[in-house]
Amino acid sequence: MSRIHIVLFCLAVFAWSCQSNTEKQQGEDQAEAVQTAAEEIHFGETIAAEGAISLTELQEKMSEADSMRIKVTASVTEVCQKKGCWMNLASDPGGEGEVMVRFKDYGFFMPKDLAGERVVVDGWAYRQTVPVAELQHYAEDAGKSEAEIAAITEPEERLTFLASVVLLLDRGQQQ
Repeated sequence: MSRIHIVLFCLAVFAWSCQSNTEKQQGEDQAEAVQTAAEEIHFGETIAAEGAISLTELQEKMSEADSMRIKVTASVTEVCQKKGCWMNLASDPGGEGEVMVRFKDYGFFMPKDLAGERVVVDGWAYRQTVPVAELQHYAEDAGKSEAEIAAITEPEERLTFLASVVLLLDRGQQQ
């Protein structure tokens, strides 16, 4: 192989790698969904809604456990408005509290306008003490005022969920 061929080959590899990195970054900046033939919209892996328990049932099960792998259905109350990198789920009517959901390996993000829609999440539920700095960070992501952020002064014990997949129940049926 001549030097010119080697140089051209190296330039082609460099150009390809730059393009791949740009495409990867664009993918990280957007919520990427997989839409199945049945018009279901999934983020992460693909699952069916069957077998999911309510958020109230999860809270009852977690009263006796530190963590568990489980599939849950609930309504979204809030999504990170900076990137869609977390969401809060509401308990069923009559239930108490919310569960914060983050996404496995920061591998996907939610649409920022998802509040009010029902979802199924599959992954790990666990109890966590969230430090003040992290709570303030989430409040900032949610668009809270400086006064609301400054009012957060104590860590919080909460139920958290690390989802490997999210199935949108309402959105896929609207299309």
